Amino acid sequence: MKTIYLSGPIMDETAGEAREWRKEAVRLFGGKFRLLDPMRRKFVDRQVDSANEIVEFDLQDVRDADIILVNYNKPSIGTSMEVFYASHNLGKFVVAFSPFEYKDCSPWMARFCTKIVPGLEEAVNYILTHFSE
Repeated sequence: MKTIYLSGPIMDETAGEAREWRKEAVRLFGGKFRLLDPMRRKFVDRQVDSANEIVEFDLQDVRDADIILVNYNKPSIGTSMEVFYASHNLGKFVVAFSPFEYKDCSPWMARFCTKIVPGLEEAVNYILTHFSE
C-alpha cells in the first residue's frame, strides 16, 4: 500500500482548519492509501523546545511517503520547505490543490509541485487514477 503525506499549513491556522481537509482526505481515499497526518502529534507551535522535533518528524514523514498531497491554500514556509525537500531532494511526486490560478502561484510552488489542481477532490481523484494498485 502506497503512503501519502498530508502537507499543508498548520501554524497560524485554527486546529479545525488544519484538521478538516485532512479528515476529508481520509474519507475520500477510503483506505486505499496509508496517510501520514502531521496533526497526529501534539506539539505546540512556537515552543522552542519542540521546534526541532516538529521539523524532524515532518521530514521523516516526507521521507516515508511515496506521494505528497499538499493543501496550498496560502503561503506557508513549512509547507514550501516540505514541497521543496520532497521534490528536489527526494524526487517525490507532489500533488497540490489550491484556490490560486496558476499565474497567482508562487513560482517555487509551481516549479516543485508536480501537479496543481483546484480542489481536494480533484487531487484525490488524480492520485487514485494514477497511483492505485
